[in-house]
Amino acid sequence: MRKRNPGQVCCIVMMVVTLVLVAAPATAVAQEYTTKDLNEQLVMATLWYQASAEMRAISYQSFNLAKMILDQDLAKAGSSLKRAVVVDIDETVLDNSPYEAGIIGNDFGYPKGWKEWIDEASAEALPGSIEFLNYAVAKGVDVFYISNRKVRGQDATIQNLRALGFPQANDAHVLLREKTSDKEPRRQIVRKNHRIVLLMGDNLNDFDSIFRKKGTSDRAAAVDAMKDKFGARFIVLPNPMYGDWEGAAYNFNWKLSPPEKSDARKSKLNRWAME
Repeated sequence: MRKRNPGQVCCIVMMVVTLVLVAAPATAVAQEYTTKDLNEQLVMATLWYQASAEMRAISYQSFNLAKMILDQDLAKAGSSLKRAVVVDIDETVLDNSPYEAGIIGNDFGYPKGWKEWIDEASAEALPGSIEFLNYAVAKGVDVFYISNRKVRGQDATIQNLRALGFPQANDAHVLLREKTSDKEPRRQIVRKNHRIVLLMGDNLNDFDSIFRKKGTSDRAAAVDAMKDKFGARFIVLPNPMYGDWEGAAYNFNWKLSPPEKSDARKSKLNRWAME
């Protein structure tokens, strides 16, 4: 083999270094944190919601408790007003987790695709919900569905509820959002001719307007002040995927960028400082 002299070796090394420097960018550009990245934080919550037996158990537990509360009220002397049970729709009686799962891996989030999901009318019922609400109606109790789905989705929502066998799924009993996300005006419509025995939902706004637009600490304080109503008149169903609890972490500034939302979420965590 022919040997190279030291000068040739040095020249070759310099040429290789020059080529590497020319090929590399002048400065490293940090990768942008996108909505797609933020959506990855939905994986565990959505997996739990869809795949855990614990989720099914909590749903059955909630509607079993609802039946017990209703039976206790039915055993009491009646009033001049007809009894009513008020339920939210999304993540209370209908399971929209396929929509949440659908945005994972994509660089978009709510509200993109939400209208199309509603129009498809393919959401499944949460365990125990159909049986309980039909039981209530069989006992002479009216059921009202108060949801913050926009009123443009009224027909599709009723179609979805009816197809699954939910009772009283009609325009008089399905009260969707028209002007405000505050549900109190719609609860007052029900109270004109009914006594509300029970309210069920996955969001504290489903129960009382006192919870609206409150920060994380204020929401917790309001819950503590009304603690006797939970499990007695209010029944909360679990929803770790979205809700006003998330908005509270952002001070309800939903226009924060994906990295800002991620930072806001993490800032609310109570962390153990590992050595």
